[in-house]
Parts: sequence; structure tokens; C-alpha cells
Amino acid sequence: MSNPYLNKLQPYPFEKLRRLLNGVTPPKDMEHISLSIGEPKHAAPAFALQSLHDNEDKYGQYPASKGIPELRQAIAEWLKKRFSLDAVDPETQIIPLQGTREGLFAIAQALIEPKPGTTVVMPNPFYQIYEGAALLAGAEPYFANATRSTNYLADYASVPEHVWQNCQLLYLCTPGNPSGAVIDTDQMWQLIELADRYNFTIISDECYSELYVGDTPPVSILEVCQRHGRTDYSRCLAFHSLSKRSNLAGLRSGFVAGDAQLLEQFLLYRTYHGCALPVPSQIASTLTWSDETHVAENRNAYRLKFAAVAPILAEVMPVRVPEASFFLWLETPINDEQFCRELFEQQHITVLPGSYLARDTARGNPGTNHVRIALVAELDQCVAAAHRIVNFVANAPWKKK
Repeated sequence: MSNPYLNKLQPYPFEKLRRLLNGVTPPKDMEHISLSIGEPKHAAPAFALQSLHDNEDKYGQYPASKGIPELRQAIAEWLKKRFSLDAVDPETQIIPLQGTREGLFAIAQALIEPKPGTTVVMPNPFYQIYEGAALLAGAEPYFANATRSTNYLADYASVPEHVWQNCQLLYLCTPGNPSGAVIDTDQMWQLIELADRYNFTIISDECYSELYVGDTPPVSILEVCQRHGRTDYSRCLAFHSLSKRSNLAGLRSGFVAGDAQLLEQFLLYRTYHGCALPVPSQIASTLTWSDETHVAENRNAYRLKFAAVAPILAEVMPVRVPEASFFLWLETPINDEQFCRELFEQQHITVLPGSYLARDTARGNPGTNHVRIALVAELDQCVAAAHRIVNFVANAPWKKK
């Protein structure tokens, strides 16, 4: 016997990619360049790694689910400074997490009331955790397509009335994965008003917020609440992580902040869930949220990659530099699976088919004929990969037809 909802889960995108490339033999004389997984390769801040070493004796302590006060205070100070918030209560409005992935999944299990017809609205394409969280909580996902015609933002205006009436959670991803598109202040407030009208909670995944390409930092749902005097952040939760901001994916450190009443329920759930961050990780996280120098350096490194890679790829295909994140979301001249398989076979480069990040809907699959390229490798590797992709497209038989 097992949970029947498990049967609704689809294979993870990287498992699909592994199957797609199974049996394909790439050129042995070419170095493999992996641009498929959004795993940062830049150096983590040395002070964070040193802190883990200095506090290794504290691995013998049971960590509290609520986190150490110093970490919650550092997060509160970061939030206030970064998003111009008047106040965030570290006692009631912040909970440290084992990365955003853990929190984004668990929040659905804690907050969804299991009853027939419950929906969870999410963007399409999307981070697959949203779908799995909804399904395993007994709800049905509703996918709002994000396409070129909507500037790669989810078309929430197209969501039918009956879906909103049965909605308990709305997942946002801003900046978006895979597009890097950013929801602006007005759009965010419209969604908050929808949450008030239909009584659902907004889960705002903001883990790419510090990797903005231009000069304008993306807004947070907490910031939008603040601008409208909603300092209790009612129905709103923001999720952040050190994985992308600080190149500490393996630390598994993030947080959720917002509505204190919702977080009280979530804390109860997590007390039983048993996923508290180890104390040495919390101490290192405290230092990392308190430093912006390494974040600016990290952001600049990605800007240099976009500046170098985009003009090269533009020789053979349309390129849209995102507002934030480290992804390029590119339209392909052929089927995305064929593109990825042939690119690997001929150029020893892995990128991710866009259709693996989206679901079929009545309006089609918005990931079809797209690929996601994660510019996580070093600059010289990214540039080399871009030249190989240009060579691949320019000399492909289907290009000459």
C-alpha cells in the first residue's frame, strides 16, 4: 500500500533528460558543458565556509524548528533593508527553512484543507515542486500559461472564476523560472486583491530576486504589502534562499516570511516534520544574510555572462535577456527534445527541453519549442558553449531546408 497521490507525480525534468539522452554518444574530443541544471558554480563566500568549520562542535546540538534568534534577526534586518519594510517581527513573521524547496513543498501540506475540488494555481512553465506539493496535499493544479504574448508572465487574467472560487494557494515565481520575468508592483497588488476576494494564500517564490540583470531590483510581495499599509502581510508569504544569492546550494538554507497566523500553523507542522536547520548552518547563514559584498560580485558575474553570451547566440536565434535569474529561455527552430538530443550528440552540451518544465493545457504547452539554458558554468565555458550552439544551429540540416 502507498499514498495514491504518488501515482499522480510525473518524473522530474532531469530524469526525463537522462532518458532522452540515454544511448546518445557525444564527441569524445569535446569537453562536456552542462547548462541544464540551475546549480551555481561560483565560489561560495569564504567566511560562510569558515564559519561552518569553526562551529562544527555544534553539530551535537538539536536545532529548534524555529531557528536561532540571531538568524531570524539577521533575516529581518535584510528584509527591512532590501525591501524598504518598516518592520518584520523575527519572532512571529519569519521561519528559517532547509532551502526554499523544502518550504515550498511543505507549506501546501500544512495549509491546504483537504476537500473535493480544491485547486492550486501556478505558472506554466513552473518549478515542479509546486505541482507535487499540490497533488500530495490532495489538490488539483491549475496551470496559468506564460508565453511570449504575456511577456512570459503567467496569464492569471485567463483563470476562470470557478477556479479562483476553489483556490486555496497561488504559487508565484518572481523572478520566474525559467523565463526570468518579474511581476511588477501593480500586478502583484492585483493578485493580493484576488486573494482577499477569494480567500486564498499567495506563496511567492523569490529565490532569484538578487540576480537581477539591470539596475532595478525585483519587488517582493512583502514590499507591495508595505506600500499599501498591509504590514501584517495577510495571506502573503515570501520565500528566499541562499542557494542562488550566495552560491550555497548545498547549505540548504532559506526562509519564509509574512503572515504571522499562517506561519504559526506552519511552525506546528514543521515541529513534527523534523526539518530544522543544523546550528552550524544557521550561524553561517546569519553571517551570509548580513553581507552584501559577495552578492554584488555574484550578480555582476552573471551580468558579464549575459553580456558575452547573448550577442553570440543572437547570430542564429532570437535571444531575450531576462530581467533576473541566470537562465536564458530560448525559442528553438525545431522540437525542443530533438534540439537538446542533437545538441548533446554533436556538441556535448546539455540544456533542458522547455516542455519538461511545463504541462499540456487547452491552450497548449508553453514550454514546447523552448530550451532553458542555465549560465552557471564559468564565463569561458559559457562563451564556448554559445559558439558551439551557433555552429550547431548554423550547420544543421533542418536549418538549410
